[in-house]
Amino acid sequence: MKRRDPASPPRRPDLEDLIQALLALRSPGELRAFLEDLCTPSELEAMADRWGVVPHLVAEVPYREIHDLTGVSVTTIGRVARCLDLGEGGYRLAAERLGHRADDASH
Repeated sequence: MKRRDPASPPRRPDLEDLIQALLALRSPGELRAFLEDLCTPSELEAMADRWGVVPHLVAEVPYREIHDLTGVSVTTIGRVARCLDLGEGGYRLAAERLGHRADDASH
């Protein structure tokens, strides 16, 4: 995955509208309702699976152990790891704000 130039991110009006809608929500319950309306159960499960491996990757747990703990495929774990290393920084920012650190031994 290539790192995009943050100085000139591509603008997609529909994505910008979605971002504004997400930012307008004020509680976990509102966000849950919005996501359940927006996404299929499979899409929500896939997103939750991806997010669920982030704390383990930040804590440097081996892929196979993450798979054993979560049931998420090693391929998906690898994709999330690639995003952590080369993506836009969203996973890492959210993980840091939730207190997930590389020195966090709890997995």
